[in-house]
Amino acid sequence: MWFSVCYNAPLSLSEAESPLGFYGSLLVFIMKALILVGGFGTRLRPLTLSVPKPLVDFANKPMILHQIEALKAIGVTEVVLAINYQPKIMQNFLKEFEKKLDMKITCSQETEPLGTAGPLALARDVLRDDSGEPFFVLNSDVICDYPLKEMIEFHKSHGGEASIMVTKVDEPSKYGVVVMEEVTGRVEKFVEKPKVFVGNKINAGIYLLNPSVLDRIQLRPTSIEKEVFPCIAAEKKLHAMVLPGFWMDIGQPRDYIKGLRLYLDSLRKKSSPDLAVGRHILGNVLLDESAVIGDGCLIGPDVAIGPGCVIESGVRLSRCSIMRGVRIKKHACISSSIVGWHSTVGRWARVENMSILGEDVHVGDEVYSNGGVVLPHKEIQSSILEPEIVM
Repeated sequence: MWFSVCYNAPLSLSEAESPLGFYGSLLVFIMKALILVGGFGTRLRPLTLSVPKPLVDFANKPMILHQIEALKAIGVTEVVLAINYQPKIMQNFLKEFEKKLDMKITCSQETEPLGTAGPLALARDVLRDDSGEPFFVLNSDVICDYPLKEMIEFHKSHGGEASIMVTKVDEPSKYGVVVMEEVTGRVEKFVEKPKVFVGNKINAGIYLLNPSVLDRIQLRPTSIEKEVFPCIAAEKKLHAMVLPGFWMDIGQPRDYIKGLRLYLDSLRKKSSPDLAVGRHILGNVLLDESAVIGDGCLIGPDVAIGPGCVIESGVRLSRCSIMRGVRIKKHACISSSIVGWHSTVGRWARVENMSILGEDVHVGDEVYSNGGVVLPHKEIQSSILEPEIVM
């Protein structure tokens, strides 16, 4: 899933006088966005059996809203979603958030999955206009601080055809590594899962591309990472910027929980007023104002509690996401798990070790779930002693 942005508004005198010239005035520069929403989200099942992956809640809002709001913050007024899965649900989402965000949001439905580059060719006429200005592409599974303004400045400074953002990792052998010149940022090559150390920077899934890149993409299933970027790099026109701050691809449960920790820690560093405070709070906790917390609870660290939740007395929560409308009954304990919408966890129940409860799951009193993955609308009355899928 990806974002793309373009611009077609004139400069004012004050913008022309900016030290960054045109790039210095973001509120005028970025006007459109294309979000590629394709994919079935199988790694986040059972949550994606209820909604498309971009609408799964992360830190109390749909994943896709984190990207939309980041773009909105720098002036985007129109968003197009390229979708091929559950289009009606996405369209209902669009109607709701068009009004809330005061943005134009429309759909472009793929007839077949087009990979990470093909959808750009499908949207060629939307992305290309008379301005000739670059557009963003952003992987919607990625959670970070979205330094979009800094990336615009970097892109202008090197004068190449494309910019990608990279992030440093501890174990680069698990990824495709971006080999680049440290001083200039020019990308030399890509090495897929290297067996010997060639670098520790990987593709972070955020790009800024000149419109000429569209001429390199055919309308067919295409990988921008494997088919398009290597060609641009070979011509010495691809540059990489090291992402400041945290980064995580939250497309699977374990990374989702880790990403929540990093996201909340980032809020703490910014002294965000969104973080909860109180004698029952331990560490970083995001608590919707409509949630009800009982006496004697201990919540945190690294917990998100969504709207309409009821946390009864004596409950212990840590490293978990509690989604909208959930009820956690007295003295239950939940850690390193995700509890889906409108579910219930019974008294003295224990849910841990990457247990994932789908929508409307009801866990009985004193039941233990050790890594259980429970499909929506199920009732669990006996313990799950080893990680398994409950159909």
